[in-house]
Amino acid sequence: MPAYSGIAVGNAPVSYGAFEITVGVDPNVPDPVTLLDSVAQAGYVGIDLGPIGYLGTGDELAARLSDRGLALTGGYIELPLADRQQLDPALAELDVLLGVLAVASLSGPAAKPTLAAAASDAGWRAFADGLARAVERCRERGLEPTFHHHAGTYVQTPQEIERLLECSDVGLCLDTGHLLVGGGEPLAAVRAWAERINHVHLKDARRATIEQIAAEAAPVQEIWRRGAFCALGEGDIEIPAVLDALGQIGYAGWLVVEQDILPDSAEPGRPAIDQRRNREYLRTLGL
Repeated sequence: MPAYSGIAVGNAPVSYGAFEITVGVDPNVPDPVTLLDSVAQAGYVGIDLGPIGYLGTGDELAARLSDRGLALTGGYIELPLADRQQLDPALAELDVLLGVLAVASLSGPAAKPTLAAAASDAGWRAFADGLARAVERCRERGLEPTFHHHAGTYVQTPQEIERLLECSDVGLCLDTGHLLVGGGEPLAAVRAWAERINHVHLKDARRATIEQIAAEAAPVQEIWRRGAFCALGEGDIEIPAVLDALGQIGYAGWLVVEQDILPDSAEPGRPAIDQRRNREYLRTLGL
């Protein structure tokens, strides 16, 4: 069994149905304290921030994390990187995120500001300029960012990820599920982009569901509504092979388990059960 020295396993609010399109909108989003208890009890050592304020801010957030032995893995923010006029006010939102990450980061790998780019037709030059500004902003605060390719954004396909890597020096957040959605293969991606991967979101996914959504040209929300992202080991991503490849390249940092779902009032306890199973699954693989 491979050794995974330097990899820390975290979880994310999205695995419990709490993320940008549900928090403050869906009444079935779980209570943040209950969520944090579930994450700690399952054996994870870190948690993604989720929408700013959901888990708390400042001293409240720091205390909630410390009491449970949890560190922050990072915080996701989608920015209009290719739109010069909209980017300035958006960078103020990035500053808020950076402040939260700096205050609440504890032991373990450093929390990663996790940047994504809103869809745009402005072109790669404008995108690269905007990304450079955002990356510099993060580094000025002492935080090293990562870039998240994501369905429905400016960077989602393997070809677009290649362009991202060519036009910037930012590290890559490899998201195995979103890569499959974008037409890529996670195992090949680990090998091809080994030197740039500085953060990992580990998902499993059902290829048939993704292909059906693509065939229908359905909205990106259908990915979550139809349960395209499933429990680890139950989908079509070769999770053991991906982990083995990460070990071979000497990856060190956060590995954040994400099973993006929408809240379900009929089974409110299901996410906690699934995340315990995901953590146990990784233990059987040596993590």
